[in-house]
Parts: sequence; structure tokens; C-alpha cells
Amino acid sequence: MPQKNFAKISSMLKGLKSDLIVLPELALSGYVFAHQDEVDKVAESIPEGEIFQGFQALSKSIDSSIVYGFAEKAKDKYYNSAALVNPDGSYKIYRKIHLYFREKLFFSSGNSPFSVSIAKKGVKIGMMICFDWQFPESARSLALRGAQIICHPSNLVLPWCQEAMKTRSLENRVFSITSNRTGTEINGEHRQYFTGKGQILDTKGEILIRMNDTEEGIYSVEIDPELASDKQVSEVNSVFADRRPSMYYLP
Repeated sequence: MPQKNFAKISSMLKGLKSDLIVLPELALSGYVFAHQDEVDKVAESIPEGEIFQGFQALSKSIDSSIVYGFAEKAKDKYYNSAALVNPDGSYKIYRKIHLYFREKLFFSSGNSPFSVSIAKKGVKIGMMICFDWQFPESARSLALRGAQIICHPSNLVLPWCQEAMKTRSLENRVFSITSNRTGTEINGEHRQYFTGKGQILDTKGEILIRMNDTEEGIYSVEIDPELASDKQVSEVNSVFADRRPSMYYLP
């Protein structure tokens, strides 16, 4: 199945003129697992994985940075991960920190803090995956580290994320791209509906693009990532400079 889905994605992306492309969480394998051996069959190790190398070649051929979600195998552990692959061959892996529901049966939590990566043209991106949205510290950590765009591969099942991400973009003054899945996946007795509504938001949380809940496709917008450097709320207020960490309870 991953090879079939990669072929479909490659066909969709060929000819697309975009500096940055964001695909959903677990974009090649599906999300609904019943047994650990199903995860093992679709998981890849980096950098030797066939699909990973395919994305590296695709990134170079279309001259685009690509962020996609995948099941990662590292030694004796499995992670729900996202990869950034760049046209110059560089890459970065993020392992999902906040696992949702049955993911905890199959994956280990990410073991590295949120960090910023460099995409095409030096754009600073931060990766978080799906349920990471529930925790404001995820986006805030990425923004404080300098992210201009938050790339958010998702298989969203709860109804609140798309609206909540408006606040994540606004409170951090960053662009965000939530690439979500649509439809219902069934695996034996397990069934999961995905909410769709993939979206791109600007630094004030305003919707630049939002798909509907059943739509499958690709949309792109032109933005200036440098707008995310402006953290001013008013002439005398900044979302970062006005922070008072000593007043906050952060155990």
C-alpha cells in the first residue's frame, strides 16, 4: 500500500510549482492499525527506506521541500514521524511527542524536543503532528525557536483543531499549514472518520485556504514568510517581548 500511495502522490505533485508541500500524517500507510505487525510491515528506517528515498528524488525533481507523515522504525521502536526532505538532499525527522488514543498501542512517544528546520530558500519551518495541536506549548516552542511556518501533518478525528489552529497562528504570529485526511478508514472491527478541512492560515489566524470535509486535492497560496518575524500586536506590545515567564506555572 505505501508504494501505491506514493505513486498516487507523485502523480499529483508532478508539475506543481511550490517551494513547500505538506502532506498528511501517516500519509502512505493509513492510520487504523489492529496489530503491531501491521505497523512493522509499513514502517521505514531512515535514510535507507524506499519511500523516503523516493520522496528525496521527488523533492529534487520538482524542486520543492516536502513534509510528509510516516511510520518510522528505529532499532526496536516505532514512531509516528514526519520528514522534511529538501531539493538539496538535506532532511530532518520529527517524532510525534503527543500520541493520541490507540497510537499509544503501537508507537513510542518522540524523544527529542520541538525544533526548527530549514526548508527551501532558507525558510524556517517547525513540524508538529496532529494531536500536538492540543498542547499550546508545541506551537509556542516552535515559534520561540524561530519557526516562520508550522507544518502540521494530520489525521484529525476531533472536531476542534481547525478552529484552534487559528489561535495557535495568532498567538505566535506564524503561518500554519494543516494537511488533513478525509473519509473513513476501516480495518476489521476498527473504524475511524477523519474531519478533512485542510487549511493554510496566516500570522493573524486568518484562513487563506480551507478545504471542505470531503475534498481531496492540492491547494497552494503565495506568502511572505518574513511576515512571521513581526511579533508586534500594537506599537508597544509584542507577543514575545511581553511574555513574563517568571509569572507562569510551568512545572
